[in-house]
Amino acid sequence: MERIDNLDKKILQIIMKNARIPSKDVAQECGVSRAAVHQRIQRMVDLNVITGSGYHVDPKTLGYTTCTYIGIKLERGSMYRTVVPELEKIPEIVECHFTTGPYTMLVKLYARDNQHLMELLNDKIQHIAGVTATETLISLEESMSREIPVFHNI
Repeated sequence: MERIDNLDKKILQIIMKNARIPSKDVAQECGVSRAAVHQRIQRMVDLNVITGSGYHVDPKTLGYTTCTYIGIKLERGSMYRTVVPELEKIPEIVECHFTTGPYTMLVKLYARDNQHLMELLNDKIQHIAGVTATETLISLEESMSREIPVFHNI
């Protein structure tokens, strides 16, 4: 993978704080042209340094007040590849990880309330072939959420 340089890191640091910042403002802060900023950002997109785009929506504003992490145990770890497509059919699941430790998988989901969570667990997740057990951890409060620091490891 091509390395990103300090200018790329400075651009990243700026746009990670505000993705809607005008390129002219980024260019001014970095001391380069607007075209250079555009080229650098496009290069980082092409290199998959920058992935995705869009807006973050607070699930609570849409009525999903219960954030939950669920540890899932499978009959065999190799079943992960067949279980993931089934989990993808559940729109309330926003993350899925293949893990080490006591669980084969860890998922993060949002439910409207505890009743909705119980329905997701009992009627959907636990009915997926290969799922042998689940453990539910309800998040009481998200204390922090951030991106990995850009200049931490130069």
